[in-house]
Amino acid sequence: MAAGEHDRRVLAPRHRYYAGAIVAALVGIFIAMNVPAVLGGAGQRAKAPIRVGVLHSLTGTMAVSERPVAEATLFAIAELNRAGGVLGRPVEPILVDGASDWDVFAREAETLIVDKKVSAVFGCWTSACRKTVKPIFEAHDHVLFYPVQYEGLEQSPNIVYTGAAPNQQIIPATKWALDNLGRRIFVVGSDYVFPRTAGAIVRAQVAALNGEVVAEAYRPLGSTDFAAVAEEIKATRPDVVFNTINGDSNIAFYKALRAAGVTPDAIPVMSFSLAESEVRAIGPELVQGDYAARNYFQSVATAENQAFKAGFRGRYGAAAQTTAPMEAAYFGVRLWAQAVAEAESDLYRDYRARLLGQSLKAPSGIIYLDPITQHTWRPVLIGRVRGDGDFDIVWSSGRPVRPIPFPGLRSRQEWQGFLQAMFYGWGGSWAAPGPVAGSSPAAAGEARP
Repeated sequence: MAAGEHDRRVLAPRHRYYAGAIVAALVGIFIAMNVPAVLGGAGQRAKAPIRVGVLHSLTGTMAVSERPVAEATLFAIAELNRAGGVLGRPVEPILVDGASDWDVFAREAETLIVDKKVSAVFGCWTSACRKTVKPIFEAHDHVLFYPVQYEGLEQSPNIVYTGAAPNQQIIPATKWALDNLGRRIFVVGSDYVFPRTAGAIVRAQVAALNGEVVAEAYRPLGSTDFAAVAEEIKATRPDVVFNTINGDSNIAFYKALRAAGVTPDAIPVMSFSLAESEVRAIGPELVQGDYAARNYFQSVATAENQAFKAGFRGRYGAAAQTTAPMEAAYFGVRLWAQAVAEAESDLYRDYRARLLGQSLKAPSGIIYLDPITQHTWRPVLIGRVRGDGDFDIVWSSGRPVRPIPFPGLRSRQEWQGFLQAMFYGWGGSWAAPGPVAGSSPAAAGEARP
């Protein structure tokens, strides 16, 4: 979205992802659908709205994953407005396209905080993005609600982590895979901080459990050529592949696997950044029988999840999918609203203390914001992809798991040294050089047929 269009509120369709038409075709729909709620009464009309930023990639390689998360955030805000807003004021989302470019994210985060005076920002997907904007939120003493599973090794008083820490995804899934799928692991990922750190965590845990990482392969974010990786997997014949690829590169990866004759019955894949929306983009027939470790699947059987799915599909269409990052974005908005209401102020300096210890019933179950780490207690789930693109849950932690951002596999000092070596090795960046956003219009369209 061009600078100067940041305060347009848009609602994305679920059918086309051609980058040239993404934003223009939808301007005004969000406003039209929310005017009755936002202007519901004379008293509310007289009150200034509370602005919040929604900062996600609507174009580029990450759009296939991030656009649905932006939609879930807008849906949560619309629910608040239908219920009268927050502090009797409507909530006004300012939706901004990060364009799968960390520099764009940084620039737009600054604009949202300084120029738009937002109460909070909900956004980012990749850890490279989060780490790029983190100093901005800290410099302004503002807050980012971050909804995606990540590698851990971080705590900030200016970030609320509603996605999974390593002990809420990577670590339990590694143990489960070694116990149930085999002890020889092939790790493949996008080449930036999350997959590289996840690989280090997996190596340490697999070694401690007497397993073996037979090989690792990383490709730049946005890569579309995985033929050589698929052939290497076929040649090494691991018991299971651990997949930390992100964005629409997953489409190319799964197509390459099947073209090489690698199938789930022989070599299953355990994915850490794959959810229902990505499965639909790839094609369920190419993913059926593989696994994913998440904190939410849309097949979760709770009353809150049924209401979440029904409301979201009522807004976005019967075919709309709900995913773990979408759920985390959704309840992140509600945690923010609870804290603002209790503090009777939409300024972060006033409501930050009220955030700590907030709890609610989310679609996946009880969520609790840990006051020490600012991460959420989450259930852990492992699912197997069905033919219809949903997941059968094959393992569950049974209760929310306390977040531990720094795994005990190394000391905190050792982990920090590991991160710094990557950062400087990539020339002062949190991602290796590569395509990143270069898969725009065609890939964006392919991701959502």
